[in-house]
Amino acid sequence: MSAVPESAGAEDRRRVPETAGRGSPEGPPPERDGRTGAEEEREVSARRIADRVLSCPDVADLSRGPFGVVATYLPGGLVPGVAVRDDVIEVDIVARYGRPLPEVADLVRDAIGDLAAGRRVDVTIADVVRDDGGRKE
Repeated sequence: MSAVPESAGAEDRRRVPETAGRGSPEGPPPERDGRTGAEEEREVSARRIADRVLSCPDVADLSRGPFGVVATYLPGGLVPGVAVRDDVIEVDIVARYGRPLPEVADLVRDAIGDLAAGRRVDVTIADVVRDDGGRKE
């Protein structure tokens, strides 16, 4: 069964040649590396969130969590420590010793609040280190 109505003229029923490739005038439109707009937005958001979190003075680093699952996976790489989901943004950090940890989590939430787009922001503090990079016991 043809998608072209029977009443259509011969010029409307013409077929795309099998040899027409992507980007040719007769071929299908070119794709943007197979990603949707939502995936591209997620990539931009995850990278911007990671940059903002790392700019907080009480954050030493990002962490992928105990099982390495806190990350946004992208074509050709990932953003560790930031998981952008439909309803929540998960951020796992390594905090610097000194400031009370609930305050550190609040500062991270404030830093990325405008990027959350209405989603809940969960901040997990995976570890605490001294300013010299050593782990605080």
